[in-house]
Amino acid sequence: MDKKSQIVVTGAAGFIGSCLAEYLNYRGFHNLILVDDFSRADKRENWEHKKFTEKVEREQFFEWLFRQKPKIDFFFHLGARTDTTEFNYAIHQYLNVEYSKKVWQYCSIYNIPLVYASSAATYGSGELGYDDNHDVVSILRPLNPYGISKNEFDKWVLHEIHRPHFWAGLKFFNVYGPNENHKGRMASVIFHAFNQIKKSGIVKLFKSHRPDYKDGQQLRDFIYVKDVIKVCYWMMQHQPQSGIYNLGTGKARSFEDLVKASFKGLDMKTKIEYIDIPEDIRDTYQYFTQAKMDKLRRVGYMDEFYSLEKGIDDYVRNYLNKEKGY
Repeated sequence: MDKKSQIVVTGAAGFIGSCLAEYLNYRGFHNLILVDDFSRADKRENWEHKKFTEKVEREQFFEWLFRQKPKIDFFFHLGARTDTTEFNYAIHQYLNVEYSKKVWQYCSIYNIPLVYASSAATYGSGELGYDDNHDVVSILRPLNPYGISKNEFDKWVLHEIHRPHFWAGLKFFNVYGPNENHKGRMASVIFHAFNQIKKSGIVKLFKSHRPDYKDGQQLRDFIYVKDVIKVCYWMMQHQPQSGIYNLGTGKARSFEDLVKASFKGLDMKTKIEYIDIPEDIRDTYQYFTQAKMDKLRRVGYMDEFYSLEKGIDDYVRNYLNKEKGY
């Protein structure tokens, strides 16, 4: 992809989108069209220092495209409603399904290569495993409206006849890293652990409400945002076989391991207190996630992922403790 290429990034004021915009700048791409709801003051630091040519409000974007008719060379669709505690499905349906369909249709008409954000939330409790084989998509059972909406779009995509010449849906697992400050309750456990340590010297973790998991031993596939944006960039540059791809590390780790690494990043002794999982999310809480990463490796992505310890150490020491964004 030429450095003069014009690239769209939706969700550009959010967590992963803003990190991707910065990484594209770092790689020499400055002709960016940033798309989001830019009204939130707590997201301003995520985007205002980036190099870009256009900043377009999410609700005006398709009208802007029709009016301006820009030549777009690549499209990253990372904008979504990601709140797993938002149970009004209509909100997810509009932002995560209908809006995404419009993005897909635009890219199909103008043959623009597309990478979009799917989610590991599509796998639900994991009873069918975590294999990014297309055959399983139609029978997955997500546990919340967010996961349902992401899976509905994946299902729709796989049945579409009209497609861009290259497309990839990336099923993000548990992403953590700088620029997530605005996410509140939905920010990563590392972000919340850091703030709890700073405030009280103790981290509160959820108890296990299942007999087969001890407190703190719930397992997730945690992936550093720097790895996520590297894969997004690689997809743009190499455009391998189109399809849906898992994006995790392939190694599930415990919340206890995560908290120990957070304390270590602050050179402090580990202190953990266990609390009940809130009732509104207890029945939909995932106890295990682990991405099967064979497909991404088969198409040629060979870079190593950050280990949990190295990723958290970098995040805590170089961003959280310095109150610095990416």
